[in-house]
Amino acid sequence: MSGYDEEAYKAARASVIRLPCPFERALLSRCVECRLARRLLLAEREAISCTEDAANAHCRAFHRALHENARFALHIEPDRPWPFGKEIRAQCGGVLGLKEALEATRTDVADLVQTGIARYGAVEDFPYSHIMRAVVHYEPRRRRA
Repeated sequence: MSGYDEEAYKAARASVIRLPCPFERALLSRCVECRLARRLLLAEREAISCTEDAANAHCRAFHRALHENARFALHIEPDRPWPFGKEIRAQCGGVLGLKEALEATRTDVADLVQTGIARYGAVEDFPYSHIMRAVVHYEPRRRRA
């Protein structure tokens, strides 16, 4: 047994990260980027923190909307936790789908969400039928053998 205390790590993480990024997994997998993300190392792990309250609130709303819309598409039961692979598909595919819907050139999450709000009025009004196609078709990178 390694003696690693996961609860201590979570407590340390919570004390260091004031605004957790809802797209942390997508940023860590490098399928998207964000100019407001701050990377930090904690207990030999990489973590992502957001640097702006308003943008974080918009991103959290988009993340919730992606989850609500992707449950059926990814065959996830309502009260079940999201498996890692499906979370990556929702995050990466969702952001890339929004990028495609906006005909944008960059994959900066905060910029895409802000542009989407400017165009559609609210996160809830984003073109989720279009975005869900990207979520379903997104294939995460395969691990090296």
